[in-house]
Amino acid sequence: MDLDIDIEDWPDAAWEALATRAALAAAQGDPLLANPRLVASLLFTSDAEVHTLNREWRDRDKPTNVLSFPMLEREELADLSPGGPPVMLGDIALALETCTREAADKGVDLEAHAAHLIVHGLLHLAGHDHVDSDAQAEAMEALETAILAKLGIADPYGD
Repeated sequence: MDLDIDIEDWPDAAWEALATRAALAAAQGDPLLANPRLVASLLFTSDAEVHTLNREWRDRDKPTNVLSFPMLEREELADLSPGGPPVMLGDIALALETCTREAADKGVDLEAHAAHLIVHGLLHLAGHDHVDSDAQAEAMEALETAILAKLGIADPYGD
């Protein structure tokens, strides 16, 4: 998978390298993300921008930590052959102020929290979700935790 990364309003750090590592680990956790034709856009931006996107596309008038906009259904992703032109998987946007606040609240560094949210967003793009049932949420959390372990990041859901 290729990432098209745009960094706005985030502090200087190796965000592109972090996103690439997170995407590689996510592809190990869900092999459908390993298709070389896939392209995902990743926007590191402000709460104000994510608030606008959330209001415009989700009818939620507030910022959030991460937004994911999938462009393929999971079945389409599963049926996608590895050869051919690039295919857009979807878009992800991360909100700096919310991510920074959450990282501080959890006692983790911003990079680890951002990696978690990138993995979370990519799994949403691959058709995983956590809103319909507790079982669905537990499965997605377990997958995220296993992927993050590959990156040396502790379980974000642990007590």
